[in-house]
Amino acid sequence: MIDKDKLAETVAEIVSGYKLPEQPAGLYRPVEYALDCGGKRLRPMLLLAVCQALGGNIEKARSAAMGIEMYHNFTLLHDDVMDRADMRRGRPTVHVKWNDVTAILSGDAMLTLAGSLMTEVPDAVLRPVLDMFNRTAMEVYEGQQYDMDFEQRSDVTVEEYMHMIRLKTSVLLAGACYIGALIAGADEADARAFYEYGVNLGLAFQLRDDWLDTYGNPEVFGKAIGGDIVNRKKTWLLISALRESRGELDGILAEDLENDELIRQVKSVYSSLRLSDRCNHLIGEYASKAISAIAGVKIAPADRAYFINLAESLSGRDK
Repeated sequence: MIDKDKLAETVAEIVSGYKLPEQPAGLYRPVEYALDCGGKRLRPMLLLAVCQALGGNIEKARSAAMGIEMYHNFTLLHDDVMDRADMRRGRPTVHVKWNDVTAILSGDAMLTLAGSLMTEVPDAVLRPVLDMFNRTAMEVYEGQQYDMDFEQRSDVTVEEYMHMIRLKTSVLLAGACYIGALIAGADEADARAFYEYGVNLGLAFQLRDDWLDTYGNPEVFGKAIGGDIVNRKKTWLLISALRESRGELDGILAEDLENDELIRQVKSVYSSLRLSDRCNHLIGEYASKAISAIAGVKIAPADRAYFINLAESLSGRDK
């Protein structure tokens, strides 16, 4: 049976127990800093939870769990440089604490370390695990490129946005689930079911993240609220408002407003369109789809409850 607290402790132990070389310090200390930032560590937890639920030995999945967490944090280092983000999980980002060059190089090291960790899975599943890891990595990069492309476009559709976040966010959660199933020796049907669980969980997670950037509590969320609006970032909220506000939002975004006033006026448009409630409804739909995806998988009732509770809690999280 999956014990949520014990699982979290196992992941924390895996991450804290991972030892990096001492030298060169300029390469490895930023890696330690990034891994020490905490966060939900959702991806390694999912990998281990799926492995355990499907009857696998999670000891055989420890290196893969560390690899997926290392890879995720690599993407954050590079994303923060590209987005010029100053804060991550309530602390200065690596490129702020050090510099851009350090963040890029230490991120490169993390990518290589992640791939190396993935090779430590049991030989019987090495090829399919690496295939899924590499495919997932390429999809994440594709999603990031779409996200950057959207910055230059004013005609992005909701459908395009959902495809982008599926690539940039969801597939890594899905890949973690699938790799956990592979290590457990699960059949393809069960592995695919958990992959779909991860995809829909990721869509709900990213939509909630977008909502929190506009409506969250900055002290809880860990960064300033309204950054997506200030940066004109194409989120579900902004895209929907551009499409539905009959030019009102276009006019606001074209003005030279102070950030606080810009955020206030944009949120007023969102409010008139009931976008906050509609976004939360959509989040709930994807959480329900995640739960339905594994309805046919034979796992213990207590383990099923873990995945149901996870989907429900992430769809309503406040940070």
